[in-house]
This record gives sequence, C-alpha cells and structure tokens, in this order.
Amino acid sequence: MDGWHHTLMFLQMVRGGYFLLTTWEEKALQALSQTREITVGSRTIYLQEFGNGPAVLMLHGGGPGANGMSNYSRNVDALSDRYRVLVPDMPGFGASTKGLDQSDLFGDLAQTMVGLLDALNIERSHVVGNSLGGACALRMALEVPDRIRRLVLMGPGGIGTTRGLPTEGIRQLIGYYKGDGPSREKIRNFIREYLVYDGSLVSDDLIEVRYQASLDPEVIASPPLQGPKSLDAAVKMDLTRDKRLKTLAHPTLILWGREDRVNKPSGGRSLSRKLRNCDLYEFANTGHWVQWERADEFNAVVLAFLNQEAS
Repeated sequence: MDGWHHTLMFLQMVRGGYFLLTTWEEKALQALSQTREITVGSRTIYLQEFGNGPAVLMLHGGGPGANGMSNYSRNVDALSDRYRVLVPDMPGFGASTKGLDQSDLFGDLAQTMVGLLDALNIERSHVVGNSLGGACALRMALEVPDRIRRLVLMGPGGIGTTRGLPTEGIRQLIGYYKGDGPSREKIRNFIREYLVYDGSLVSDDLIEVRYQASLDPEVIASPPLQGPKSLDAAVKMDLTRDKRLKTLAHPTLILWGREDRVNKPSGGRSLSRKLRNCDLYEFANTGHWVQWERADEFNAVVLAFLNQEAS
C-alpha cells in the first residue's frame, strides 16, 4: 500500500466516525504532517510526523487493521504544539514491511523502532505506547535505556502474561486470522465488545476501514500477533519476568482503563510497583483504548507529564 492510499484510508477513518472534523481542519491536519518512508535494515517503515521540538515516538496497538494514525488521530494535534510527534506504522502493520520474528516479537519491534530513531538522527526520545506499542516501548527502555527520556504506557502488553490465563480480548486478537479467517463479524465484535467500553461510539464505517485493512494479503500470510510458539518465546513476552525491569529509573506514566477487557487493569498496579519512578492513572468507564475514548484527558495528562522535564 503506498503512502497516498494510506492517507486516503486515514481520511476515511476521520469521516467514518473517529472524530468530527470540518474540511478546513482535515486540510490543516494534512498540512501539518510530513509523510515519509524510512529504511530500517531490510524494512521500510511508514512514518508521519507533526510539529517541532523534543521527539515523542508514538507506538500503536496490535489489533486487526491497526496502524499509527488509526490509534493517535485524536492526539497528534494537541501534542504537536510543543513536540515533534513521530507516528510510525510498526513493522507488520499498515504501510510498513510485513513479517515479524515470532520467537521474540517485542524484541524485534523494539530493535526496529530504535533503528528508526537512528535513521532520523534522534539521540533520545520520549516514547508513548498503546498495548503492543506499550510492550515495545518498555522493551526499548530495557534494551537501550540511554535512548529513552520518559515513558507513557497505555494498557501495555506483556504484563504478567505467564502468570494467568489470557483474557477473552487477547483470545479474540490471536484468533482473528485463525479458523475461518478475517470477517466483519469478528472485527466488529472485537472493537465494540473488547477494545472500547461503549461500543455504540464506534461507527460502522470505522469498522469497515479496519476490516479492509485487515485483509492485506501479506498480513494474512504472516499475522503480526500469533501467540508464543515456545516456552522461551512466552517468557520473553512477559516483561515482568525481565530482571532488568527493577533497574529502570525513567519517569513513567501508566494509563489504564478500569474496564479494559484486553489487558487486565490489575497489570497497571503490578507494573507500577516494579518500576522505581512510576505514576499510575486509572480511567473509569474506559476500555483498552484510553487515547481514543478519553482523548481530552489523555492529551492533558500526557502533556503535563512530558512538560515536567522542561520545567
């Protein structure tokens, strides 16, 4: 999928109900962004940039049809007033190169996102991550702590995953490409019943765009979320078993919806106890998609947290 097609899909998402924008606002949002394709090793990473200032890398979740802007369309405008906001499609998703190392999924993503910072000549960056992107952000901090400034983790994956049974939301994610394969019914059920607290806020058009994106033949051939294939892979995907976790001193903000049906809200309290410099903010009547469901509050608390470094 080329960059122009990707932009058209984003505008369809906007019109389809992600949020209401006037034609002028749509054009202004487009004008603010710089779209690029960045080579990282053997991969091409599709990237959209907004604003100027200290870098903020925003990493999306791993649901069917996900990409960078589908996760952060309600946030880039507010954050880009003060920061250089980087919104990539992570490998395996959107317009970026497909295929991931399933033996160390988080490690593969983290290595590529660090490579993206290298390609952009960014020495240090704040990192914001939702779900799969949160796991990637945390793994980046474990691997290259000197490259990370502050962390914002929204319902991150990889928290206590070997210490209990997976949620039904995780089963839905892993099972999307199995059995009879992708379907509108599957993605509609996942988004309205598991991704958000109030499914009535999600339009049919939004679901259709995500469904069509999930039909990419390269993704069907190699789904990015397949579940661990071995005990070693499972352990690597549980970041609470990484002994380096207790050494992280990065200022960290954890955001979690109390009604999250994908990653258990108890993970926020568990993770916050393991990190030395961490605040936890729980959102009532909110599911797995805090940055979309509670966009105004998300933008305010994230800006206040990031701005502390400059104060």
